[in-house]
Amino acid sequence: QVQLVESGGGLVQAGASLTLSCAASGRAVNDLGMGWFRQAPGKDREFVGIIVSGGWTVYADSNEGRFRISRDNAENTVNLQIDRLKPEDTAVYYCATHSLGLYDVPGNYDYWGQGTQVTVST
Repeated sequence: QVQLVESGGGLVQAGASLTLSCAASGRAVNDLGMGWFRQAPGKDREFVGIIVSGGWTVYADSNEGRFRISRDNAENTVNLQIDRLKPEDTAVYYCATHSLGLYDVPGNYDYWGQGTQVTVST
């Protein structure tokens, strides 16, 4: 089975940058699409972006240029860099393996990590 472990979250100040990591085991991260989602309390899980097997990325329309996904094939990790953090970015951030279908639909992903909490203070 595939295991995904997110890390790098925490309490950060608005305007700062933060990089989250997703360490994968059981599957090479460059063998499939690796997506990032986030979920705030009381909200639906929201698509952030994905890096596909070919290495290019697709982001949500609300990206605003503040999110950037990359991967380290040697480490078998996928990273999510968030710049100019806003309080609205406060959420649990998840990485997941894409299965089939549209990128922005959580149900189209099969394996998920436990998530890492990002809290942005004002």
